[in-house]
Amino acid sequence: MIDRIKKITTTHLSTIFIVTLMIPVVMLIYTEQNNFWCSAAMLLIPLGSYSVFASLARRSGLMVWIGFPFIFLSAFQIVLLYLFGNSVIATDMFLNLITTTPNEAGELLTNIYPALIIVIALYVPILWVAAKHIRQRVALSNKVRIRILIFGITSLLLGCTALVMENKRGTKEIVRDELFPANAIYNMSLAISEAHNISHFQETSNGFKYHSERMENPNCREIYVLVIGEASRAASWQLFGYDRMTNPLLSLRDDLYLFRNVITQSNTTHKSVPMILSSVHASQHKELYHRTGIPALFNEAGFTTYFISNQSPQGAMIDNLAHDAHNIEYIDAPNHDMQLIESVRKALAEDKSEKILFILHTYGSHFSYHQRYPREFAWFLPDDDVAIKHENVEMIRNAYDNSIVYTDYFLNELIKTLEDQSKASTAIFYCADHGEDLFDGTKKRFLHASPTATYHQLHVASLAWFSSLYQKLFPEKVEAAKLNEKVPSTTYSVFHTMADIASIFSPYVERRASLVNSYFDFGAVRYYLNDHNRAVRLNREIGIDEEELEFFKLHNIKP
Repeated sequence: MIDRIKKITTTHLSTIFIVTLMIPVVMLIYTEQNNFWCSAAMLLIPLGSYSVFASLARRSGLMVWIGFPFIFLSAFQIVLLYLFGNSVIATDMFLNLITTTPNEAGELLTNIYPALIIVIALYVPILWVAAKHIRQRVALSNKVRIRILIFGITSLLLGCTALVMENKRGTKEIVRDELFPANAIYNMSLAISEAHNISHFQETSNGFKYHSERMENPNCREIYVLVIGEASRAASWQLFGYDRMTNPLLSLRDDLYLFRNVITQSNTTHKSVPMILSSVHASQHKELYHRTGIPALFNEAGFTTYFISNQSPQGAMIDNLAHDAHNIEYIDAPNHDMQLIESVRKALAEDKSEKILFILHTYGSHFSYHQRYPREFAWFLPDDDVAIKHENVEMIRNAYDNSIVYTDYFLNELIKTLEDQSKASTAIFYCADHGEDLFDGTKKRFLHASPTATYHQLHVASLAWFSSLYQKLFPEKVEAAKLNEKVPSTTYSVFHTMADIASIFSPYVERRASLVNSYFDFGAVRYYLNDHNRAVRLNREIGIDEEELEFFKLHNIKP
């Protein structure tokens, strides 16, 4: 039996190699649901290309190892299809590889083991056999090579013919967006370009100035706090209509201003948070690398600035924009967000500055949810740390909802901390970077950062709180916040709202985008930064189908 297996793998290694590489291709043909000619091109061109590649040398084992990048992309694609259900490996997925910490990666990988088992079972045996063939100098006969080559060329010709027949979309667009692995390689090139821009930020933004001024300068101490939430979807907040008690403390307060209609500009952290910290709009994405962020703006206006993060530095744009803060702190594990408030309290006790800005980057509801809160906040049970699959949806949602309960406690404690500063004018603005899918609807998607966005990834929780002294000093801003609770807006407003809360003027501050401005006028047309960093309107262009539209309607949100 073993001899027969050896003989089969020796004779047919190239064929098995090609077949396994075609698995994600076939899966994408099924999930993307293109027309006949596009689907034919998606099938035949990769089949022909892999076949021609496999026939280039007699040493089939060597060709398998040279083709390891194709194996990597195929394995990566299968894992992402397991997570998201459709779409090719996105640019953001490649960037996530280099900006995700080992701890975060470990949390995710340990919970998607079914997908890992599949790719290991598919590709590790092939690589093992290929390595054995290299050592034993096993070679294909010329007859077999020629047969594979002819098959490959025929498939390529037929695939190119199908590509020409597809006249509804341009050839370049189909190759770029639909043809695996060409589309994945294109997205990888964009990710490399983006990483280059990030690494050269200090050079490209050198010398940038906001030329900021104070419009009003109250004769008292000022403390303003921007809280950046993590993966906190509005649909799971009691304050925003959820039927579970996930905001037991904040729901008792009558001094909150809930911005119910905020959409994120990006569904991935490494893009959304920099856009929050920067003055640039989705349509100005290239400007992101030429401007500094909120810390620099407040520095120029005479504030002492703090950037305190519950997430490790990742070498991403977030760290670049945080770099200008006078005080930077990255908190070590266990990454419960109350540690951020402990740092705020310590700073307030030691720092006697008259004007202070705190930027708190939380861990919020980042997966793995089970690890984002102490056990006393496990209100909804069972909440075990389980594999990511629909059968475990109850425990996954319980854990996620518990993380929102903890966020509720965290924000309430932060408010109480500022209430203790009774002689200071204080305010808090909270906004999540993006939402999260929790097997909602028929698509049963999970997590965030999928190439095609969903309602639950887009609609984020956002709110403001103002101290009694702030309300006396700036009643018009507080009244404007109340007026703007339901206006359509995006996370573009965060930078400009924080500037307006602090009465900071700059040529780069757009007051019409401030949620504490009664003349707010920046949400009629909302834009989203897609995977190729193009600003697109919130419509079918980013994958919002009928089911997603129903979710928007259910929550009284117009995309």
